Amino acid sequence: MDARERIRQLMQERNWTIYRLAKEAGMSQTTVSNIFKRNNEPSIPTLRRLCAAFGITMAQFFTTAQDTEHTKEQQELIDSWERLSETQRQLLSGLIETMT
Repeated sequence: MDARERIRQLMQERNWTIYRLAKEAGMSQTTVSNIFKRNNEPSIPTLRRLCAAFGITMAQFFTTAQDTEHTKEQQELIDSWERLSETQRQLLSGLIETMT
């Protein structure tokens, strides 16, 4: 899977438009749009910003579903985590740290 295809997949999973991804990544809509229109492979810094917007690591970006297996409960937690804002993630992380 190439990077553009993976970005498209992640956008579809979240029902995000190019505009939404650009906003979440703190990038111009033109920059994100050019990844698809001009078939540009994103640079590493761009990819890092996109991954941060998606709430995933670079390793997760390049990991396919066949590479990892989760229980249903684990996948539900992952899916929920990805829908949280950065503030919500920080709060939840703090709560988890107090519990462990």
